[in-house]
Amino acid sequence: MILDNHVMRDTTRPTRGLFWFRHDLRFHDQVALSSLCQQVDELTLLYIIDDNWFIPNSYGIQPVGEHRFNFLIDTIEALNEKASTLGHSILTLKGQTPELLVSLLSSNAFTHFGVTEHGGYNERREVEAVSRFFPNIEIVTGESSSLFNQDDLPFNLEAMPDVFTPFKRKIESAIKPREPMATLTALPRSYTPDIDAECQYTLNRRPPRNQAEGTFVGGEDAALSHLNSYLFEWKVAASYKETRNALDNWRDSTKLSPWLATGALSARYVIQEVKKYEQNVVKNDSTYWIYFELLWREYFYWLQQKFGSKWFQLEGIKSKLPNTSHDPQVFVGWCNGQTGYPIVDACMRQLASTGYLSNRGRQLVASCLVNELRQDWRYGAAWFESQLLDYDVASNWGNWLYLAGVGTDPRENRQFNLQKQTEIYDPKGEFCAKWLD
Repeated sequence: MILDNHVMRDTTRPTRGLFWFRHDLRFHDQVALSSLCQQVDELTLLYIIDDNWFIPNSYGIQPVGEHRFNFLIDTIEALNEKASTLGHSILTLKGQTPELLVSLLSSNAFTHFGVTEHGGYNERREVEAVSRFFPNIEIVTGESSSLFNQDDLPFNLEAMPDVFTPFKRKIESAIKPREPMATLTALPRSYTPDIDAECQYTLNRRPPRNQAEGTFVGGEDAALSHLNSYLFEWKVAASYKETRNALDNWRDSTKLSPWLATGALSARYVIQEVKKYEQNVVKNDSTYWIYFELLWREYFYWLQQKFGSKWFQLEGIKSKLPNTSHDPQVFVGWCNGQTGYPIVDACMRQLASTGYLSNRGRQLVASCLVNELRQDWRYGAAWFESQLLDYDVASNWGNWLYLAGVGTDPRENRQFNLQKQTEIYDPKGEFCAKWLD
């Protein structure tokens, strides 16, 4: 007898959730996972290493390079180690993301699918596809990649200010960052689905590494350790505003971006800890400036959702074609640190060697590619995507749009004087000597 047109769930069968980790590789401030855990009896934790990461894209560049991949693996392995203390392991698969998700979700093994919301155009389309193709599976989402939930914003995304300063004014006059959720200390019992062994990626291939000054080690514990050191051991946040543009000094900027990018660290948690620093150590312009920089991250997070695929187009969000071209030889020279501009070449070699580049260094090399070399900015953005430990789709592409003059910069031409910048930030030539020798 048909009582209604709703799908009748077998109450004798356990509710089972599949949680897909993406850019949220942590157990603190895990809104989506916390919500899913409250709704299911059994749980599978999933991470997918996509084959497309290692195939050259339309720019001829492998999206995930060696430094970024190794940092990511460190992060996943650290997450897996923490999961083991909660009776779980991370089901880590390698292949085509859509095919793997279809294989898991079409098996009728799962009643719920959990995922943290993300601002990226492709990342949002992935979740929309799951919702569209599996209408009988309950989708559980949560917002913890940003400082604010979308419902908190004092404007609709369509009416969001395109320029940062009006955005900042509206935000600061209306709302404060959300408090982070407490760290998860228990999970529903583990469920291991049947999956082809050929698709599984073996973790624990390297010994755990401890976070040490001057090194980026992936994982939640390393992230929390570094944040604690920066704020409460070194107590250098009080001078952040004055020192943040240094090219190569570990303590002169927060160095939090790689852990924020992988989601091993929550931006909401950072703000919480900065507030503690302000209460117990000092509150000044520098401590506010950490929040200010996170607001820039937040601004790009929401702006990319407003403009969608325009985020990646040559003419950008201004619909303005830049007067540049693509010369493969010139571009490769820039990638290899062979432009003839010492400060640029030093920065590019630092990036190639470490997977990291200071904020000022990124501005200088981007300005050189666009203004001195007159090259297509998208190739620079794609190179950064491949190389940077802290690649984030919103901040990376947003900043490149900005500097290329096709983003939201109210200035028409943001070109850096490379000689003057060298005199300010490398007056003794020590940085250039270190990376050009």
